Amino acid sequence: MTWKIDVSAGRCMASGLCVATAPDHFVLDGYAATATATEVEPDEEILEAAESCPALAITVTEDGRDLLA
Repeated sequence: MTWKIDVSAGRCMASGLCVATAPDHFVLDGYAATATATEVEPDEEILEAAESCPALAITVTEDGRDLLA
């Protein structure tokens, strides 16, 4: 079982909350955050980071199902 992480560069406002919450999974790359890997093992820090994103720019899915819905 793996999760897919996507950060929408168009929505991201580079607040850095995802990097602070899950530094192993997100980095700030210029004006937007990016995931360090697009497929990862499940980790609650990833969900916390996605939920804390003020721009709602992070999606986390498993087998096509949105884990944040």
